[in-house]
Amino acid sequence: MNSSPLHGRHIVITRPVGQAEKLGKLIAEAGGVTAPFPLIEIAPLDNYQAFEDHIRHLPEYDWAIFISSNAVQNGMPFVGKLKRPNSLKFAAIGPSTAAELAKFGVQHTLIPEGRFDSESLLALPEMQHVNNQKIMIFRGIGGREVLANTLKSRGADVSFAECYRRINPQEDITQLTSLNDQRRLDAIVVTSSEAMRHLLTMASHQAWLKNVKLCVNHARIAEEPSGLGLDIHIATAPGDDAMLACLIEALS
Repeated sequence: MNSSPLHGRHIVITRPVGQAEKLGKLIAEAGGVTAPFPLIEIAPLDNYQAFEDHIRHLPEYDWAIFISSNAVQNGMPFVGKLKRPNSLKFAAIGPSTAAELAKFGVQHTLIPEGRFDSESLLALPEMQHVNNQKIMIFRGIGGREVLANTLKSRGADVSFAECYRRINPQEDITQLTSLNDQRRLDAIVVTSSEAMRHLLTMASHQAWLKNVKLCVNHARIAEEPSGLGLDIHIATAPGDDAMLACLIEALS
């Protein structure tokens, strides 16, 4: 009998290409088999003129907040052309985003502790007292408004610097239905609300999804599929190790 906790289990990872390697390796080491089905693809803007025009005002701001590594990778090359005042402070949604900022010479970045999301960042003392402060949020087009809305309610002047697009690269759900038919689909890892929306839209009215474990990394991502009666499991902490533990528990 094989003692590997995920022996014989087949797991689909829906993260963007290039962001699933570590988790895939952990799953393989635990005996599982992974298949990629990226539901989010990060793409540059067609034109960066409006973005550049906006960030020229960044030296007038108190805070620059980056909500993802993608925001850093797509925004900081342009920010690097500006003369940044020492008074400009940086914040990030988590340590991975802060590590990307460090590659651009940003050494002191405010990050939340524990969970890495907008709510945790907003809970920090530095984000409580922002009356009359100017804050620029670097993100992709669209996305959640809770960070900006809460900061505005606390008296901040908030603007967005949107520097990339998120698109769904999948045309249909055939790859997943085929894996399911072959009994090679035990769990699907979904780590963004947008990816979950794409999955639910593409698989709407298909009963097979109820027989698959959906492992997510935040309670917010679980809300809609839970309401549909799907089998949802939420990792107890951020990071790939916690997601591996979530998979092992869900599939044990």
